[in-house]
Amino acid sequence: MRKIILSTESGADLPDDLAEKYKVQVVPMHIIMDEKDYLDGSLPVQDIFDYYRRTKKIPSTTATNAHEYQEFFATIRENFPDCIIIHIGYTSKASSSFQNAVIAAEEFEDIFLIDALNVTGGLAAIVLYAAKVLEKEPGIEPERLVEKIEAIVPKSRLAFIPGSLEFLKAGGRVSNMASLIGALLKIKPCIELKDGKLMSTKKYRGKMSGATEKLLSDYLNEFNIDREQLYFIYSIGLDERIKQRMEEVAKANGFQNIRWIQAGGMISTHSGPGGFGVAGLEQ
Repeated sequence: MRKIILSTESGADLPDDLAEKYKVQVVPMHIIMDEKDYLDGSLPVQDIFDYYRRTKKIPSTTATNAHEYQEFFATIRENFPDCIIIHIGYTSKASSSFQNAVIAAEEFEDIFLIDALNVTGGLAAIVLYAAKVLEKEPGIEPERLVEKIEAIVPKSRLAFIPGSLEFLKAGGRVSNMASLIGALLKIKPCIELKDGKLMSTKKYRGKMSGATEKLLSDYLNEFNIDREQLYFIYSIGLDERIKQRMEEVAKANGFQNIRWIQAGGMISTHSGPGGFGVAGLEQ
């Protein structure tokens, strides 16, 4: 029986302990700061925010390129000879990373590529779903596992409030005018993944504490999320009292397991400090 290895990008923000537990292989994306290229994960997220405070410049991000994917897939094969690779990728609607993986995979056999049409916790939820299926059914045929993953992709729901409109603006997600109005009126946009695209869907007025509670309420009302598992995403700087309150609300709504995921460099560069998000799989 050939071993199945799961892989994804650093933009999934998959916690290290879970990546290790399920042997998920993670390829880094890139952060560009002061014309220097840093692999996502090699640079402390706090450095990104400190850089912005010093310079008022926001770093940019770039995708994993095809050559890096070739090396990545080759290394997996070296470490796990004769394995079958199932790569669950960052949405192709917001990055060229998945297309680069497609190009690289042409040089290999027995690699399955799945566009998760999601990012951060929404992508992590899909990867972890696949990992748990594989744990329960180690002898599952790869084609069957791919079918299961592809079926769950449209059920992964992600919504988040960025910590900084300046960071979101720099990433091209909102216009200068929308950012200015939002700052003046203390409006916090809700960003959701719709068909793989990041879209501003709702706007919350007031403090982050109230906005996060309203976000979670709207999210749970809109989606029938499986109560077995819920993921909360945060970027450095989110008030601990907000985190505590979100857990209280989640538990009151019947969630058995709550996992906090810290946004890594790739996501933090677009969301800024103090952001909050929620992800889960619909039943």
